[in-house]
Amino acid sequence: QVQLVESGGDSVQTGGSLRLSCAASGLSVRRICMGWFRQAPGNQREAVALMYTSNEWKYYVDSVKGRFTISLDNAENTLSLQMNTLKPEDTAMYYCAAHLNPGSCGTLRNYNYWGQGTQVTVSS
Repeated sequence: QVQLVESGGDSVQTGGSLRLSCAASGLSVRRICMGWFRQAPGNQREAVALMYTSNEWKYYVDSVKGRFTISLDNAENTLSLQMNTLKPEDTAMYYCAAHLNPGSCGTLRNYNYWGQGTQVTVSS
């Protein structure tokens, strides 16, 4: 059974940093697509950062480029999202997601494994 468990969400002030982690079990994180999505109240879920775990391909939504970094610890089966210079508009529930079709990491509808989410709140 595939499980993705997020942690690291918190309340911080503008300009602060957080590191989100996603512990994956029930699947190998080699050669799959993984990523972080977020959803704020009243908004659609959006892809924040995506990666293919076996090469350098990464995607970042424009609003987080230069501030967020997605990375993978193969040994620990853990996906991370380092978030720096946080802004109030980053406030959202953050979800870890994965899918096993390596040719379509940018196709959002393919993400079929999801965690329960971790809340990030940035106050001004």
